[in-house]
Amino acid sequence: MKIVVVDDETLLVKGIRFNLQNEGYQVLTGTNGLEAVELAKDPEVGLMILDVMMPEMDGLAACAKIREFSQVPIIMLTAKTEDMDKLMGFEHGADDYLTKPFNILELKARIRALLRRTAAQRQEIARSRQVSAGSITLDLDGRNAYKNGELVDLTAKEFDVIEFLMRNANRVYSREALLDTIWAYEYRSDIRTVDVHIRRLREKLEENPAKPQHILTKWGVGYYFKG
Repeated sequence: MKIVVVDDETLLVKGIRFNLQNEGYQVLTGTNGLEAVELAKDPEVGLMILDVMMPEMDGLAACAKIREFSQVPIIMLTAKTEDMDKLMGFEHGADDYLTKPFNILELKARIRALLRRTAAQRQEIARSRQVSAGSITLDLDGRNAYKNGELVDLTAKEFDVIEFLMRNANRVYSREALLDTIWAYEYRSDIRTVDVHIRRLREKLEENPAKPQHILTKWGVGYYFKG
């Protein structure tokens, strides 16, 4: 992972870079806010450490500028101790704040904690864009379906049907309701199209299509997904 360190104190930057490289990080450095903004455009950058007081553009302005295009975690460094200065940093988009002088062990601990928190947030966002039940998982962004972790080739309409049923698990929908919702009357005269798609989905996603566990029929009513 790349970590960016931007501070106009050359010796401080060298010390941070040496310690972070020993931790296995790739370290990019700069001396002013303008350089910080440019370095933030690297998609491989996983965290930034910015000094508040820098030439060309100060750390607060650089942080605000970076927030216009990136949510990379940012730790601000400052010689100031007033709470108002810290609040200003957070208002400009900083994630954490460390007052100079500081112990390098504390900086490393802050980095690890921030990276863990960021990773957890990203995982939560990813989970919110997935629907899963048993061996079946749908990636809603990529519109991909998986069975036991293996990609399953679904048509666009097959994906629409299974997504709708999984999002509304345990609710029974008649063939007419599914036609109205998924096909928007496109095949209103041929209700059998629903049966065909349900059969194909069972063949592709169920462990035993003859005895489905998830894509079920409520006889005389319609179809539903058992979560």
